[in-house]
Amino acid sequence: MVYDDLDYAEEADIFANQMKNVKALLPIEIFNANCEAGNNKELMIKGLVESYNLKITASSTPGCISAVSSLERIYDKYGYDMLDRVIKLIIFTWEGEQKSFSANMMNGLARLLWAFGDNLKDEIFKEKLGEVSLKEIARTAKDRRAGSLGYAEAMLLYYNKKMKSPLHWNDLYSPKTTKGIISEYENENDAMDIAINQ
Repeated sequence: MVYDDLDYAEEADIFANQMKNVKALLPIEIFNANCEAGNNKELMIKGLVESYNLKITASSTPGCISAVSSLERIYDKYGYDMLDRVIKLIIFTWEGEQKSFSANMMNGLARLLWAFGDNLKDEIFKEKLGEVSLKEIARTAKDRRAGSLGYAEAMLLYYNKKMKSPLHWNDLYSPKTTKGIISEYENENDAMDIAINQ
């Protein structure tokens, strides 16, 4: 709509009232718009997801990932290869079960993989975590702490079970600076928890 001959107060009033009725764009809508615009990052993420016969959609249904913000966050924070390993390991372990692609699960797994790198063996992860239901992981994570760090801790707990040489818990909380990437904490509470644990 185009308005002519409005004074400043009228412009402000129209703007304020229009903005009341504007629906914020969903992350999936922004992602799809970026794909349509031919933006590299979004096209690479979409291509990677589709290479595993998955789709990025608004609804969380089997064979789909709805946590698009998490896909972008992992890509931005840890890189393409890490995102690839997260998706591959979730499919490998839980065969792409619906809740396995939740935001907390993907971010928690990325955090775990970043902390331990190649010391965390994909075969052992599949063997141990594949026997644990996603509900049980979510329940354990909730008991430990909120957010993706709780999921990372829950997965580490099950991974280390009955291991002769378990992975060290301190590595999960230590910020890494290798490869020029600095691990950031999810929020101020995570940073505070880590400071208390050290």
